[in-house]
Amino acid sequence: METTNTTTTTTTSTSFPPCSKNETLRKDYKQDTKMAFVMKAIYTMAWGLHNMQRALCKAGEGLCKAMLPINGSLYRDYLMNVTFTYHDETVTFDSRGDPPGRYNIMNYQRRADDTYEYVLVGTWDNGTLDLKESDVQFNTAGNHPPTSVCSDPCLFNQFKSSSGEGTQTCCWVCTPCGTNQYLKNETACEDCGNGYKPNENMTGCDAIPVQHLTWDTPESIASLSLASLGFLATCFTMSVFIKYNHTPVVKASTRELSYIIFVGMMVSYCATLPLLATPSPVTCAASRVLPGLSFAMIYAALVTKTNRIARILAGNKKITMRKPRFMSATAQVVITCGLIGIELGIIIAMLILDRPDSRKDYPSPEEVNLVCNTSDRASIAPLAWDFFLILMCTVYAVKTRNLPENFNEAKFIGFSMYTTCVIWLAWFPIYFGSRHKIICMSMCTSLSALVTLVLLFFPKLYIILFRPEKNDR
Repeated sequence: METTNTTTTTTTSTSFPPCSKNETLRKDYKQDTKMAFVMKAIYTMAWGLHNMQRALCKAGEGLCKAMLPINGSLYRDYLMNVTFTYHDETVTFDSRGDPPGRYNIMNYQRRADDTYEYVLVGTWDNGTLDLKESDVQFNTAGNHPPTSVCSDPCLFNQFKSSSGEGTQTCCWVCTPCGTNQYLKNETACEDCGNGYKPNENMTGCDAIPVQHLTWDTPESIASLSLASLGFLATCFTMSVFIKYNHTPVVKASTRELSYIIFVGMMVSYCATLPLLATPSPVTCAASRVLPGLSFAMIYAALVTKTNRIARILAGNKKITMRKPRFMSATAQVVITCGLIGIELGIIIAMLILDRPDSRKDYPSPEEVNLVCNTSDRASIAPLAWDFFLILMCTVYAVKTRNLPENFNEAKFIGFSMYTTCVIWLAWFPIYFGSRHKIICMSMCTSLSALVTLVLLFFPKLYIILFRPEKNDR
């Protein structure tokens, strides 16, 4: 449908000489559609000047002194208030100087001879619509009128994106809100904060339920099973050592250091409990203390033991009458406790610098986890000393691998350290590159203790229980 502005105009009669050329021109004459506007403008200027003269001058006067010089602002006021009739059309202006709108409504229709033409179907005169709907034809099935909107309504999760700036328009593009956004109004979406997600109707945000590791997950059950198995095996081995405390096999393994190692293993298995428990200041503190302390107890004793073996081996290769120092069991325990004390100092310092507590973690916009606020510094610093002890154990184990004795304990310590190094080399990329840090820490803690138990103490346990004839000097 199109609209055109048509105006009725008249032409003054003009006499043409009776010649064929002028007759042709008269038949082909067609007045410009803009001519009516020019004539209205001239009449408006004239009526404005006429009204101004009548208001400022006396009757019978022409251009009086009150009108000179012409005041443009005053003249504009008279132009704005002009009202006159032009060919049955009332010409007037509103407060902005615009004339009333008058339009002919034309409908582009198909004729019987398959040609098209514009047909007048109505008018619009200064806010008054006169439309003959029966004369309107649409190019649709059943001659139904089209939907009079530019764009279809948007869905509940979409907002209207319009290209217009500062204006309201009926044309828009429906743009979906983001994954973590809700529909603020028809033209904008807004982000939900951390820990919140859009509700089903996209009218606001709901709090996301906080999750944490529970005891009934497959990962937790596997960690607890491994820790329980190791704890029972360690208790059994320790009870056998206590029962056969005075036999040569137990004495040769430095009984006092072996018991420290057993206690360290038990602490290592118990570290699984606070790691898997609901994060709180107490459980978070325990999860930072127990793993580092247990490793320090195990590997400090092993360092002291392998260092003693290395010094004995070095003393046998030299001709000397001087006995190596700090070879007694008491000295060995004191050295071990000193190494453990260094680890305790590091742990206490980290607890003071980074106070243990729980916090919310947001691995994705749809997930909220309750975890301990343990920083990388608080995790690595206590373990760094343990890694140093593991490295020293491995070095001493390599040095004493060819010790010429029937019962070569250094060989089993070496096996244990090699396996432990492999475990912790795998721990680094898994711990820092995975979301399952707690399970990784729990499994590596239990495996380290279990490897030491199996490779270092099971051969002795085998001799004590199944080959008692070898349990002599």
